[in-house]
Amino acid sequence: MDAELMALASTAGSAVVTALTTDLWQRAQASVGGLWRRAYPERADTVEAELTETRDLLLAAPEDDVAETSAEEWGLRFRRLLTTHPALAEELRRVLAEELAPAVPAHSQGNSTVFNATASGHGRVYQSAGNQTINER
Repeated sequence: MDAELMALASTAGSAVVTALTTDLWQRAQASVGGLWRRAYPERADTVEAELTETRDLLLAAPEDDVAETSAEEWGLRFRRLLTTHPALAEELRRVLAEELAPAVPAHSQGNSTVFNATASGHGRVYQSAGNQTINER
């Protein structure tokens, strides 16, 4: 599987999990179920039920690690779907743009970090949007 399809699958997993925690979760469920229905009609109802289970889990335990794990799981499912049915990539892009993106709150669609700091004298400022290691001697 090429990197573009892997990224698409990962993005879809994150978008679905985020959409499941919104008021438009049923729209997301129907859209994802529709994708599976095209590839595996016999599994579509099961996938929709699993999306409901994921939503219940997310609402019961809203910690970030639960959402992250769920996004990874759904990303893997999309990856397997695209591996066996690469022609569905275009449909998945459409679902992301037209069905899932409107359900995802604007603040969840992109990460934006703004830092403001002022140091004076001999003061130092350390800022990071991720891991940071400072070794001073």
